Amino acid sequence: MKTILYATDYSENSVAALKYAYKMAKQMGTRLVVTHVFDYPTVLGTEGLDEPFPHLEESAFKSHRSKLEAFYEEYLGSDWKDPNVQLQAVENKSVIKGIISVAEEWHAYLIVIGMKGGSALREMIMGSTTKHLIEKAPCPILSIPSDASHVSIKTIVYATDFEEEDVYAIRKLAEMAKQLDAEIKVVHISTKEEYKGEMQMEWFKTMLHEKVTYERMDFELLFTDDVFDALRIYLGDTNADLVVMLEREHKSIIKKWFHRDLVKKMETYGRMPLLSFRGANHQLFYFKEAL
Repeated sequence: MKTILYATDYSENSVAALKYAYKMAKQMGTRLVVTHVFDYPTVLGTEGLDEPFPHLEESAFKSHRSKLEAFYEEYLGSDWKDPNVQLQAVENKSVIKGIISVAEEWHAYLIVIGMKGGSALREMIMGSTTKHLIEKAPCPILSIPSDASHVSIKTIVYATDFEEEDVYAIRKLAEMAKQLDAEIKVVHISTKEEYKGEMQMEWFKTMLHEKVTYERMDFELLFTDDVFDALRIYLGDTNADLVVMLEREHKSIIKKWFHRDLVKKMETYGRMPLLSFRGANHQLFYFKEAL
């Protein structure tokens, strides 16, 4: 059974992501793992002792497990007793490493996280967490706005730059779309100076159809002077429920900067769930498919 992993910092604004992950797991028939990464403080003067407080670790895990149960029950009831729902507190000095360790343990299909925390400090931490997870996690990251209400995902917009990594990301996305009975709209938006857009789109469609056999997929090519604004308008015009972007690693400095600026703006926009793939993971997708 595939696993959706949800990571929380217990903030009020992470509740929307919890509800979203829960309903998505139900809709897709996957396991849901709810996790919180904690670190208990080091007590000065005890570093040289083999076991200064023998029950500290056990008590810490019990305490955080109870906190996870209370957090889950407050917003979703006692469903955590369902065998397809797992609550897991994990100790790690690094939130990123802690979340990734749980993702690897459960072979997570997807990690769901709140786009913003509940305070200026938490917002900074969660923003940083999301960014680093996208860069290092072994699976896609789904960022949920704090005020998002879950709706059945019927329209998915994938913003492409006509690269090989896009093909593998869309192939994985198509698996999800099939389970959700959703349509994928592949859109390329660029400045008017790009004169080979139509030719590139046809090349990309041919390459994509060789790897992806998903019928409910449309293609759109748009030219504009403001890529972000055009994408925002397109999302509204198509009634998109989810926008998908790829964090690219192998690009020229200018293109890399330009694309990351667009991703950053989409994260700041924060009005729609954002699914982020990491370009380097396309080799991982290929390896898993070959097994």
